[in-house]
Parts: sequence; structure tokens; C-alpha cells
Amino acid sequence: MTNLKIGGVPEHFNYPWYITLKNKEYSKHNINLRWQDYPGGTGQMCKALRDGSVDIAIVLTEGIIKDIADGNPSKIVQTFVQTPLIWGIHVGAKSKFKTIDDLENATIAISRFGSGSHLMAIVNAYNQGWDIAKLKFKVIKDLQGGIDALTNGEADYFMWEHFTTKPLVDNGTFRRIDNCPTPWPCFVIAVRNEVLENNFEEVKKVLEIINAETKDFKKLNNIDKTLAKRYEQQLEDIQKWLQITEWNDGNPITKNLIGRIQNKMVQFNVLEEKKNSGDFIKNMYI
Repeated sequence: MTNLKIGGVPEHFNYPWYITLKNKEYSKHNINLRWQDYPGGTGQMCKALRDGSVDIAIVLTEGIIKDIADGNPSKIVQTFVQTPLIWGIHVGAKSKFKTIDDLENATIAISRFGSGSHLMAIVNAYNQGWDIAKLKFKVIKDLQGGIDALTNGEADYFMWEHFTTKPLVDNGTFRRIDNCPTPWPCFVIAVRNEVLENNFEEVKKVLEIINAETKDFKKLNNIDKTLAKRYEQQLEDIQKWLQITEWNDGNPITKNLIGRIQNKMVQFNVLEEKKNSGDFIKNMYI
């Protein structure tokens, strides 16, 4: 039995993994795949890939590209969700800020540096024409940290996935001022280089299993009701999310796509320079 550790955020995007694990799909192929939740998001998972506490991670595209550029010994093996992620821009319920323009000099809550909440705050600032060098950040670790920081005034606004935070908007914890979609496919699957060298065939089998599950995921009986109940969402919100979300169809990630994303990240001052796109990816289907 090959032991592999996999991690991702405890959000609706990753429910297909839960199904395949519950059905023991991997153990049928002599793979003991163990799931670990990472509520701290992509920055937390990049650290886990670096220190070997996770082997495979479902991470935000921008976060892992930046971390591989900075030396993370991992490769992207495919996209997981190929549609953009919709980031909600939130303030506390009692905040004085009303519009996106009000936030130009405000303090931003981020889970950690290099995380999606950090990098997308830079993308948003670039979109608004703000001076990125003047952005102020407060590290809050995770969603609960964001709630605390906005409630007690330690930070002014916080960017997190629109539908995950929708219940907090509905119950009056947050006010959503605007949305900011990622200008690229949102989630990719990254694997440590050492694991790719030693367990290439097992990783390939894991990808085949999850791709087969996501292919017809939206057609599963009552999947909208299941997700709404599990993730404490309104049914209409989950239905809307399902409509705009497409998983990967098993196609390999291309150097061209990585190049285009790098170009944008350099433009946004997230990356200092563009690197060889082949250094970021491993084609599993040669």
C-alpha cells in the first residue's frame, strides 16, 4: 500500500475528493490516500508542501506559481477547477467604508503572505489603479481570523471566496462591497517533486480517479441539496455556484497557460520576473 497525504481547503470545491475517499476508490488501487483540511488556505499548504507534511495539495493557481517561483520543490500536475474564483471584498458590518474607492488606504486582512487573500488583494488594487507599494496588510491566519479582525477593527477589509463567506454576509457579520474574479483558472493540483519521482504512477491514478468523479459531479442526484446542507449554504447560492463552476476534464496544464498567468502576475507586481514555464509543471500524460 502506497501512503499519500493530500490537503485542501474545507470548502465545497473539494467535495468530489470526499466522495472518492468515502467510496475507498484509492484503496482499490493499493493507495492509502489521507485527506487533511487546511483552513489557512494556499499559503498554509505551500508551507506544508515545502516541509513534506503533505504530498499533494489543491491550491490556488496564483499562490503556488508564486511559491514555486520562490523555490517550492513541487510541480503543478493539472488544473482542478478551470473557471475563475469569485473573491468577495468584505468589510465588517459596522464599517464606515461603503464603496470600493473608500478602501484605497485601508488595512487588508490576509491569511498569510503568499496566500490567495494576499495576492488577490494586490490584483484588486491593480484593477483599481491604486499604488500597490502602499498597501497595508494584517496577517490573520484563516477565515475566523478575518471575522475577528474586521469585527474588532484590527483590519478594514478581507477578501475570501464569495460563496464561502455568503452566510457571513447574510447573518450580518460582513458587508460585501464588491467582487473580484481571478483572471485565470482558480485551483490546481500540486505535487512534491520527490513524490512525483518515487510515486508517479500512483499520482497518475489519483488524478484519473478524481477526474472521473468531477466529470459528472454536477449531475449527481440532489448534489445541490447535499452541498447546501454540508457547507451551511442557501440552496439558491449553491445552485448559482454550480452553474458557474467547471472542473478539469483531465487535460494537462500547458506551458502557454502558465506563461500567460506569469505575464499577468508580473504586471500586477506579484512576481518580480517571468521564469521558464516548464519549471512549474509536470505532464502526467506523456
